[in-house]
Amino acid sequence: MTHLYTWVIHPDNTYEISIDGVEKQKGKLEEDWDVLPAKQIKDPNASKPSDWVDEAKIADPTDEKPAGWDSIPKTIVDPDAEQPEDWDSELDGEWEAPQIDNPEYKGEWHAKKIDNPAYKGPWVHPMVANPAYKPDSNLYVFSNIGGVGIEIWQVKAGSIFDNILVTDSVEEAEEHAKKYFTELKDDEKAAFDKFDGERRAAEEKAREEAKAKADAEKDDEEDDDEDDDETNADEDDDEHDHDHDHEDL
Repeated sequence: MTHLYTWVIHPDNTYEISIDGVEKQKGKLEEDWDVLPAKQIKDPNASKPSDWVDEAKIADPTDEKPAGWDSIPKTIVDPDAEQPEDWDSELDGEWEAPQIDNPEYKGEWHAKKIDNPAYKGPWVHPMVANPAYKPDSNLYVFSNIGGVGIEIWQVKAGSIFDNILVTDSVEEAEEHAKKYFTELKDDEKAAFDKFDGERRAAEEKAREEAKAKADAEKDDEEDDDEDDDETNADEDDDEHDHDHDHEDL
């Protein structure tokens, strides 16, 4: 379906963006768009002190590993495993029971964590005024527009962009939108719904015809199988009668 995108920029450097006449975003050009250097930058002369502690937790130095922790194996021999009856030691080698996870194994030991008494919190780089920043009250001004660029990301082909108007009159833009969008969108929607309905009906009809064809082919195959069974039965009867005649002779 066709959609109308409108971006209005005001002389006070504010803006509004709407889609199909519904406002979706508004704000200030300088705050929402990277049109000017930042007002503040990180102080190039500042750096995190070498003794700054930013680890909130540390290993408890008083916590000790329990005795025998490292002697617990990760896997053990499966106690329920039995040597197969057809195991041939000469051909298959000596049988060994498979290994399973040891339910007693607790993994690698780590000391519990405690609050770090030397923790100073995250270090924040101090900010200073950006010498490259200069306010501009004329951000809204475009003195020479040579073209309009559209950058999109899409997952399906077929998008068309047309009727692009750049003007310094909101009223002119609204009249243009009325003529090329507002007065056409209802008819476009009706035409689309009609086309979509016909397409769906055609697809449904094609599915029904394909199903009917498949059912007919299945019935024909079943009839052929029944004919083959009857033919085989007749041949068996003929052979049986022939055997009797031979016995009578």
